[in-house]
Amino acid sequence: MELQDIDLNLLVVFNELLRQRRVSTVAQTLGISQPAISNALNRLRKLLGDELFLRTSKGMMPTPFAESLAEPIGYALGAIYNTLNATSTFEPASSNRSFTVAMTDIGEIYFLPALMKRLAKEAPGVTISTVRNYPDALRDAMETGQVDLAIGFMPDLKTGFFQRRLFKQRYVCLFRKGHPLAKSGMTMKAFLEAEHVAIVAEGTGHGMVDAAIQRASVPRRVCLRVPHFVAVGHILQTTDLIAVVPQAYATRTLAPFGLDSAPCPVKIPDITINVLWHARNHREPSNQWLRQLVFEEFSQ
Repeated sequence: MELQDIDLNLLVVFNELLRQRRVSTVAQTLGISQPAISNALNRLRKLLGDELFLRTSKGMMPTPFAESLAEPIGYALGAIYNTLNATSTFEPASSNRSFTVAMTDIGEIYFLPALMKRLAKEAPGVTISTVRNYPDALRDAMETGQVDLAIGFMPDLKTGFFQRRLFKQRYVCLFRKGHPLAKSGMTMKAFLEAEHVAIVAEGTGHGMVDAAIQRASVPRRVCLRVPHFVAVGHILQTTDLIAVVPQAYATRTLAPFGLDSAPCPVKIPDITINVLWHARNHREPSNQWLRQLVFEEFSQ
């Protein structure tokens, strides 16, 4: 197949279908009719010899072949767009740009208050939406442009991504003020005797906590398991349970929930918190601006 055999508009339709999964939404985004979208998809199917998208109750789902094309086509279109708009600039003070940022619930607790305060001063018209995705889904969303940035500990995002380190953090033990441990100290003996709430946080790097504790052959008395951090402060505030949490989470919850913290007696590797972005957005002016703002506000 030669490049002259391909209509670039077909790849634009393909990329939007990957991103939005509905013909009607893609037609609205591109400003053309639904039959025109269907016609473009049929042309691309014949050209590539694959169904590419199948109709389901959840929308147009890509075939394995279409998924294999997602990253290279997304990157190529992003490179073309950035090249053609290389001289464009981004004016944050007058922009109404909407950004989508992937982060965990810890990220929302730690980053959003300061980030929104900064945006209110420098870019009052800019809006932020946050999402939480498992690594594979996040990779696809960033490749197709659904997500602009990701912030957090995300070791699975490698090929095709850039990253910039914000800070490193350790894990600490968190418990209520007045807890017996506040007086006796968090010794290994106290850690073993305490009752724990364990945070599963599936799809994030927090799973390394359980793995590190298991490798150390430390038998925790886990009385409660929760899927995220949202309720942990409330739980610790009114019980004698303890939790092993990242320092950033502890920093934001000590005062509001009347909690205390201590170094964890089990050796758990520090984690690196990064801001990550896909190569397609590497030179895009508004993305560059937001990345720099995040770095200035949170890098240590």
